[in-house]
Amino acid sequence: METQLLTKEMSNRIVSEIMNVPDAYLVLDAVQKALDEERKRRLKFYNDITEQEKVEFINGKIVVHSPVKMKHNQASLNLAQLMNIYVSKYDLGFVGIEKIMITLTRNDYEPDICFFRKEKAVMLSADQTLFPAPDLVVEILSTSTEARDRGVKFDDYQAHGIEEYWIIDPENETLEQYHLVGEEYKLILKAPSIDVKSFAIDGFQIPIRAIFDYAENLKAIQNL
Repeated sequence: METQLLTKEMSNRIVSEIMNVPDAYLVLDAVQKALDEERKRRLKFYNDITEQEKVEFINGKIVVHSPVKMKHNQASLNLAQLMNIYVSKYDLGFVGIEKIMITLTRNDYEPDICFFRKEKAVMLSADQTLFPAPDLVVEILSTSTEARDRGVKFDDYQAHGIEEYWIIDPENETLEQYHLVGEEYKLILKAPSIDVKSFAIDGFQIPIRAIFDYAENLKAIQNL
């Protein structure tokens, strides 16, 4: 977790530098004005987006996603099926895929898969379009998204207390599982073929190969 420690150190250093200049209040005022302008753009973003697009609002910018490769889509579909069957069977909550926009303090994301425990899920409405922080997020890497998935999203999910974060690499067919311990994500596993057991979805355990291999996926569905 060296990246997260460096991020915290950087944050503390920036605060210290601001407090050491005589015009600290002017600096903070400029930041507040910039955030106010960003908030206006964010509200316009909410009004302009449509169901046909996969877009996110990240640090003041609108990010439009490119079409995904088949292997990306297959991994997403395989895992979402397993999660949804298990969660539905045991009435554990709600599994969202692709177009569920989660709204955090500053940014809006549409993760590949997310899960809300039942206590959160019962508060969601059928017509809801903006969602609170879920309990588990899954991002499936692509060339265009990897930097964000490992960077700003990792930091933001961690800062907002999302308990569990899975990063799936469809090219190398591996899964990274992170669990929130205190205020920081801890890497639990990074592997291509062992079982992964969720912290957020009670009792959910599958072979990682079931995410990438259709035959293994069918076996895992039967075992659920």
